[in-house]
Amino acid sequence: MSGGVLAALLVAQTVAVPPASAAGPSLSVDLFAARHAISPDIYGMNGGDPALVAELGIPVSRWGGNATSRYNFKNHTYNTGSDWFFENIVAGPDNTLEAYVQRNRARGTKQVVTVPMTGWVAKDSPASPHACGFPAARFPAQDSFDQWDADCGNGRLDNTNLTGAEPADTSVPADASFAGEMVSHLVSQFGPAARGGVPIYELDNEPVLWSSTHRDVHPQPVSDDELGTKSTATAAAVKTADPRAAVLGPSGWGYCEWVASGLDGCAPGADAAAHGGLNLSQWFLKNMKDAGDARGRRLLDYFDQHYYPQISGDKTPEADAWRLRSTRSLWDPSYVEESWIGPSGVNAPPLQFIRTMKKWVSQYDPGTKTAITEYNWGALDDINGALAEADVLGIFGREGLDLATIWGEPKPADPGAYAFRMYRDYDGAGSRFGDVSVSAASSDQGQLAIYGAQRRCDGAVTLMVINKTGADLTAPLSIAGVPGAATAQRFTYGPADLSSIVRGQDLPVSRGQVTTAYPANSITLLVLPRHGGR
Repeated sequence: MSGGVLAALLVAQTVAVPPASAAGPSLSVDLFAARHAISPDIYGMNGGDPALVAELGIPVSRWGGNATSRYNFKNHTYNTGSDWFFENIVAGPDNTLEAYVQRNRARGTKQVVTVPMTGWVAKDSPASPHACGFPAARFPAQDSFDQWDADCGNGRLDNTNLTGAEPADTSVPADASFAGEMVSHLVSQFGPAARGGVPIYELDNEPVLWSSTHRDVHPQPVSDDELGTKSTATAAAVKTADPRAAVLGPSGWGYCEWVASGLDGCAPGADAAAHGGLNLSQWFLKNMKDAGDARGRRLLDYFDQHYYPQISGDKTPEADAWRLRSTRSLWDPSYVEESWIGPSGVNAPPLQFIRTMKKWVSQYDPGTKTAITEYNWGALDDINGALAEADVLGIFGREGLDLATIWGEPKPADPGAYAFRMYRDYDGAGSRFGDVSVSAASSDQGQLAIYGAQRRCDGAVTLMVINKTGADLTAPLSIAGVPGAATAQRFTYGPADLSSIVRGQDLPVSRGQVTTAYPANSITLLVLPRHGGR
């Protein structure tokens, strides 16, 4: 949906507030406390509808996922891995790496490009029949075969992984020098990072899963040593080819890879014990720092991990409530995961995912930024998913995450897209949430979550309030730093109209105090033009 269409949908009206609105928690904001910059790169996507990406001015995009692990820039061929019968596919003209970079450069969108590290990339392949990792000629009995190419199987028999695949059926060897050639190629096409070229390179994708997703060429589990050796060599090759480019990794798939190598499984074990008792993330950071110190230059610029809550896209009342609670796993020291990674599973302590990432960085590789290049709380086609997404984006900003790209982007008309609009285009004219975070607190963040920021360009104060409950809540809000009288513009997205953000009646703010109602299951943005802060 274009900005013009969205603007036309932005209806100027008073948000109806039922007289039975319940008393909500108190909200407080201090424009002079906890001030820090909010990185615009937290509003990134891995792909997304082109019109939505343009409307929102998405700041960063990622070329990633399983298909990029064996992408060969020399022949524009990739292997689908376990996602689709381990087949070699020749990328069409619009799907090559060069087309991706050019498209995002034209939009002014920063690119994150994955470089391969499995040790293999796809060889030349005919469009059909496909070269594939588990061909019927070699493995005649398999659980399933591609309905469009009966020679390519899923590499499983009786629900057990087959062994004995020949990497040469689909792939050619590729070590760190291949990654260096790939970066040099992009520099020759688009210039170096310092002059508008590709700014960030990712060290492959979810390496501990290679023994599953790319088991035809990498059946063995990844050890600390393999990941460390390949990561330092590849990062060095990237930096040699483009010294100002940033390197991002290790991009683990989730909790198990966060703390353990493929050899150890889902908890630190013998592999960790052989590496100073450090878990995989800790050792990865230390190893990258040590290797960088030895070479006299930083090798890792972003510590990146993927994070998916274990709720999926279920929309039952229980799943909806859990989805809204689970955002606390990103930061809350009192929240223990309710999924298999909590007490009933591997008995993880409170994750505090972002805060823990920052803690480990501080301990083992100070100065490294933090990123989450895949995440999705699910149900983006529902108001509940939109509430969770708005909460997550607020948490990213408050907690100081440096970069995030959602995987499985919302469609333009999805409620999840409106969660992004509330931060990136709330008025249909490109107006955005502030870029300097300020202190914002709720006496019950589980009912009414609040995030505050100030815009550097015009001094406007922006306050995002998310009502996670099924009742309208009236709550007092105090804003330290707004003297005298002021007026707050009000923009609301909620179940009353899932096709537009509604401009409500302005609210009077007297001596920093305002009390208003927040509709059930809604996202409300209050904007105080040119007021307070410093």
